[in-house]
Amino acid sequence: MAELFPILDARLSAAAAFVQPHSAVADIGCDHGKLAAYLAVQKKCKVIAADIRSAPLERARETMARYHCPESVECRLGDGLSVLAAGEVTTVVIAGVSGITICEMIAACPFPLETGTRFIFVPPTKHAHLRGWLWSHGFALLDETPVVAAGRVYTVMCWEYTAQKKQMDAFACAVGKTGKRTPQAKAYLEHVALLARKYARGVKDPERQADILILASRVEQEAKKCEM
Repeated sequence: MAELFPILDARLSAAAAFVQPHSAVADIGCDHGKLAAYLAVQKKCKVIAADIRSAPLERARETMARYHCPESVECRLGDGLSVLAAGEVTTVVIAGVSGITICEMIAACPFPLETGTRFIFVPPTKHAHLRGWLWSHGFALLDETPVVAAGRVYTVMCWEYTAQKKQMDAFACAVGKTGKRTPQAKAYLEHVALLARKYARGVKDPERQADILILASRVEQEAKKCEM
C-alpha cells in the first residue's frame, strides 16, 4: 500500500507539530521536501519549499509528485528568505543549519518581518547563541521540544516575531524552554552541560571559566528536575 504522506523523523515531526493547520508555510532549506509534503497533505498548508541548491530542489519536486501535492507546494530556488515576498507566509521553518547561520539568514531578510509570524527552527548547533540573538532582535520563545534522532540530541524551537527586544542571561540562553519532564529533555540538558564543561577547559581567564562551570552546574540541576 502506498504511503499517503511522508514518514518524518523525530526532529521534523516535532517541527510539524508546531505548524498550525491551513497555514502559509515556507520550508527554507527544504532538502528532500518531506516536511513540505507532510504539511501539505496532513495539515492542509500552502507551502513554499525552497533550497539554495538545484539538486535538493529537484528531489523535493519528486517528493511532491509522489504524494500528489504539486498544487499546494511551490518549489523555489534561492538563498534563505530572499525567495519570499513580504507577508507571503505566516510560518517559516528552517532546519539543518547552525544557530549562527539562522541568525545570518534572518538578518539578511530583504523585507521587514511582520509581527505574529511564527518561526520554527531545528539547529544542530549553537542553540544558546540563537536564543540570545532572537530575544535581542524582537522574537518571543513560544515553546521547545527536545528530541533524540539518529543517536543525537536536538531541540526544536518555536518562536514568534513580536518586535519586543529582550536581553536574557546565560542560563536562559542555554536552556530556553527545554526543561520538560521527558527523557529527551534530560538527555538534551545533560548534553548542554557537557558542552559547557568542555568549553570551560579551553578558557584561560579564571573568572570566566568559573562562570561557565557554574552555568554547567545549573544546567545539570535543571536536567535532574526532568527525572521528577
